[in-house]
Amino acid sequence: MSFHEKSAWAMALIMVAGILYYFSVVADMSAGLDQLAPPVLPVVVAYIVVIVVLSIIGHVLIAISKPSEANDMMDERDKLIAARAGNISGVILGIGVIAALGNYLFNYDGNLLFHTAFGALMMSQLAEYAARIVYYRGGF
Repeated sequence: MSFHEKSAWAMALIMVAGILYYFSVVADMSAGLDQLAPPVLPVVVAYIVVIVVLSIIGHVLIAISKPSEANDMMDERDKLIAARAGNISGVILGIGVIAALGNYLFNYDGNLLFHTAFGALMMSQLAEYAARIVYYRGGF
């Protein structure tokens, strides 16, 4: 397994943990309200910090496990996999944002718009890493 594939696995797991964290906090905040909780800057910042810190730790551990691969440049296969996965990610982001905006046109709920658009961003990143894993595993 190459460094880039290990990185995709680590980032996919980190994204899942971040998504679960963020939406569990939003669900807990919303439980006491009669509506969806508004976006709160400290929660968004905490999400970003958690993702960044876990990413650094994960990549350091991957680099320590096999230092000879840590500085490997992307070859043609890696670049093609990254490009295809990025295309899938972009489509998912676009669909998610359009869905969020469409929902807003009917409900006029800015809180839902924010959380849906932010969720679309999270899901697009997760989809990119998942696609990379599938392409690496599938022998693309």
